Amino acid sequence: MSREEITVLLGKDWSALQTLIADTLISDIGLLNLVNAEILSHGGKMLRPMVTMLVAQACGGIGEDTRLYAAATELLHNATLLHDDVADESDVRRGRPTMRSRLGPSRAVLVGDFWLARAVDLLLKASTRDLVTGIFSKTLSDLAEGEMLQLEKAGSAGTTEQDYYRIIYCKTASLFETAGVSGAVSAGAPKELVDAAREYSSALGLAFQIKDDILDYAGDGELGKPVGIDLREKKITLPLLCAMKDSPREAEIRKSVLEIDAHPENCEEIRKFVAERAGVEAAGVILESFVDKAVKALEAFPQSRYTEALAEIVRYNTVRNK
Repeated sequence: MSREEITVLLGKDWSALQTLIADTLISDIGLLNLVNAEILSHGGKMLRPMVTMLVAQACGGIGEDTRLYAAATELLHNATLLHDDVADESDVRRGRPTMRSRLGPSRAVLVGDFWLARAVDLLLKASTRDLVTGIFSKTLSDLAEGEMLQLEKAGSAGTTEQDYYRIIYCKTASLFETAGVSGAVSAGAPKELVDAAREYSSALGLAFQIKDDILDYAGDGELGKPVGIDLREKKITLPLLCAMKDSPREAEIRKSVLEIDAHPENCEEIRKFVAERAGVEAAGVILESFVDKAVKALEAFPQSRYTEALAEIVRYNTVRNK
């Protein structure tokens, strides 16, 4: 089931969501409206709100709270991208110049703050907000802590496997988890389905980020972030962690990562090391385990076209190349 087929499946609810997001971002500041329209016109796949709505349908149906939560997850996601591009000094995202490079870092942060504030406005309108406010709040904390932990570890090239999983949970899986859980809550799902939604969406988020990290070593770089950008930023991700496991060269490789600023040629040597040690392939096996875990969690739901769509979303991570 393709993304287009999923949006057709969601029908008028998907259209209503897009309208809600656009309306929520309206401001009387002309420049802000122009920037918001530019971001919306080149948005991503909107996977997080898609998960929210599909989970709600799998639990009984989409309501007004579902749309509010779905819109909030998308606004929050884009706010974090705007902030991340400033923190990472990124000039390109999804093959286009970032707002940081176009507007400058200060203005990009302000736009991100605006999107974040409007996400909070949406949450406050929901009748079930008391059940999800803590979940969204935890995600905001996770996002900040994940970014800071990643920066801390990049400064020492000391990222362990445990650090890595905490970072990718905080920076990616946490918001996917919030998307799935809020969808279940919005549909009045019982605890066992809320728990299943949490397990599915968390595993989906981990799989999604692991795939991104694999593509940083094995992608073509034509779309999305350039290949090798994580390594140039001294971020040790799963392919390299897998390659270093039980290797007598681990200390040497970590030192090479730490010295990349002074010796950019180290990047190619490290990439060769990962290839020789089959780090990408080992990371792919772990990716498959999270895909399997997510699909397994869907067995708790009544089987439907919505659970089929959720399964297709997570399985897509095994084949996507961007």
